[in-house]
Amino acid sequence: MPESAAPPTSDHAQSAIKKEAAGARTERAVAELRSTSTIRSRAAALLARARRGESAWFSVNDGAMVTTAALVAELTQARYPDLKIPYHSRWRHFEAGGVDRLGQLNQALGSATERDRARAQIDLTLVSVLLDAGAGPDWTYLEAGEGERPARSYSRSEGLGVASFHAFMAGLFSSDPARPLQADAQGLQAMTATQLGAAFQVAPGNPLVGLDGRAALLRRLGKALQDQPGLFGQAARPGGLFDQLTPAGTNSMEAHALLSLLLTGLAPIWPAQNALDGVALGDCWRHAAAGADQPGPGAGWMPFHKLSQWLTYSLLEPFEWAGVRVQGLDALTGLPEYRNGGLFLDAGVLQLKDPAQADRLHAPGDELIVEWRALTVALLDELAPLVREQLGLSAEQMPLACVLEGGTWAAGRALAQQLHAGKPPLNIESDGTVF
Repeated sequence: MPESAAPPTSDHAQSAIKKEAAGARTERAVAELRSTSTIRSRAAALLARARRGESAWFSVNDGAMVTTAALVAELTQARYPDLKIPYHSRWRHFEAGGVDRLGQLNQALGSATERDRARAQIDLTLVSVLLDAGAGPDWTYLEAGEGERPARSYSRSEGLGVASFHAFMAGLFSSDPARPLQADAQGLQAMTATQLGAAFQVAPGNPLVGLDGRAALLRRLGKALQDQPGLFGQAARPGGLFDQLTPAGTNSMEAHALLSLLLTGLAPIWPAQNALDGVALGDCWRHAAAGADQPGPGAGWMPFHKLSQWLTYSLLEPFEWAGVRVQGLDALTGLPEYRNGGLFLDAGVLQLKDPAQADRLHAPGDELIVEWRALTVALLDELAPLVREQLGLSAEQMPLACVLEGGTWAAGRALAQQLHAGKPPLNIESDGTVF
């Protein structure tokens, strides 16, 4: 063999090269599936497909969009007459009943620094949002009265918010009795369904959907915090995100940067059924037509990341209260859950091709549900400018986070109350982690 000729590549070396190339392709596909631009483009493509009559499940009645926008605008005006609309955030649920629970938390934190206050607020928000998947129709939480304020029952999202707030205030998620107002790895990893059920007043006559799944999710969160000190700090708390995103001297951040950290840092906590070559994808589901024009390992997946985006929306205020300016809000998408999705079904924008599907029990991964959620994302983007036009507001004055709050979520709930006694128009089996 001439000295300049390269030796033949061994089978072992070729196998290693192929494995490395496959790993790189998977890494690129996972990054793509964690991007809101992918969520938007694939959702829009599925909506265009449905408009062409190619969906097996839905037809689209565009004529109903104007009346739907009018309903959302009317409800927004009624709920926020001054049109100073806050974000669609977990903090709205903490305000249920007109109670200033933020004030209660800040008072309990006493002389904590601004940054310590933000860390505690982030701890509370992250744990509470992860517990926010649908409660089911039969569960309520009774909040004790205080002073002249009588005891009051809350259900669904408000109930979950109020219950998780009181659990946090009682130190349920902390491993340090001297520091109850925190959530840390050790405290979360010790969580049992029995403890969580007691805090949420679960009983035979007061069942909470997916209780075991919620407790398991918190345990996985605790391990993720412990395993990633570079992201969550040596204290292994969600509040470590504040230091990661706003090191000393930083007073601004991008909303999608927060989402990206959450999607990376929380990837290990999601159920493992949705994975790409062993990498957990979380709220990302199979649909044959999703990304069909983009060959590669990510084809056929429709990402949503609803809880992660809801968490991102809910964390904006703790950052802002600490003096951090959040930019790029509309990089986030609308939330594909049963209130927003129910709005388009109940308002007649989306119509089931087989009405009998409304009476069947569906799993989150069923193609009908995946497509319904995708169409919801795309339709929310189209509805938002119509709502702003009716209210005379610009996109800057009313970002999507405020359209949702004003908004679409409340309108979906109102229509469900009128038409289905508050239940969603589609019957979905919840495991306590998606809806």
